[in-house]
Amino acid sequence: MATQLSFDLPVRTAHGRDDFFISPANAMAVAMIDVWQNWAGRKLVLIGPAGAGKTHLAHVWAEMAKARIVKAADLAALDEAGILALAQSNLAIEDIPDIKGNPAAQRALFHLHNLALAEGRTLLFTARNAPQHWGVELPDLTSRMMGTQAAILEAPDDTLLAALLAKLFHDRQLTPPPDTIPYLTLRMDRSFAAAHLVVAAMDKAALEQSRPLGRKLAGEVLDKLLP
Repeated sequence: MATQLSFDLPVRTAHGRDDFFISPANAMAVAMIDVWQNWAGRKLVLIGPAGAGKTHLAHVWAEMAKARIVKAADLAALDEAGILALAQSNLAIEDIPDIKGNPAAQRALFHLHNLALAEGRTLLFTARNAPQHWGVELPDLTSRMMGTQAAILEAPDDTLLAALLAKLFHDRQLTPPPDTIPYLTLRMDRSFAAAHLVVAAMDKAALEQSRPLGRKLAGEVLDKLLP
């Protein structure tokens, strides 16, 4: 079969509250987001593996708290005035472990943390693992992160995995046959990363080969990606 040209079309990721499926794997984290005004010390670390929904929940919280969202690694480019300006808002600071080995970003985050709390603001941090595993070299920053309340997004159960697959297909404006997602959940690795990988690969294969989404294509993709 001839291979067609494929194009990387934009994926319209849905970040609204109604687009986040709640299951036992993430219910506690969602509950913590809902009571954000009661966080101990006005800060929270949201912990979970890649694809678990940390960014989604950060956007949900940012909408609720009128907060700004920034990447931790981007803080390295801020001067004192920029840090002071950011500290005037509630903040969601994503991917804290990415500042390992980045002294400028670590210093900026340390000062931003202190200034924002002094201004009465609330801080949400996201990370793939607990603070003791981040490898942050700045001791004062480490001590403040270690003392921060945490909410954990667990690995997906079957219900959450099915809902995640449905959302990922929807984000790509794709509608697989009803039996495709149950077929995938029975055969694929139960991880958020695998769900993202499988949906992207099926989208690409269907476009390149002019084939419908379905169990046959799903099986071929799984055999290649997850033998």
